[in-house]
Amino acid sequence: MTQLDRLAATIAARKSAAPDSSWTAKLLSLGPEKCAEKFGEEAVEAIIEAVKGDRARLTAEAADVLYHLLVMLAARDVTLADVEAELARREGTSGIAEKAARG
Repeated sequence: MTQLDRLAATIAARKSAAPDSSWTAKLLSLGPEKCAEKFGEEAVEAIIEAVKGDRARLTAEAADVLYHLLVMLAARDVTLADVEAELARREGTSGIAEKAARG
């Protein structure tokens, strides 16, 4: 089991927890829209650090992005396994061809 698998499992377990018991439970209790907003904020922070070129800060922000992505997915009942299956479906397909197929 990878670190992302463990994190996704923890997030899934927090879906039924009391909002005052964990940050994840609190985020999830605020609904998918708030989870998406937090993901967007973290993505922007990662972009800023990528532009600045601070490797350590970018690494930390990337971890925040991955966490908030998993929370946002959980808020809409999309699992990491669902995303992995989509990546597997795309494997071996040119990015240009895949994008063209989406129209």
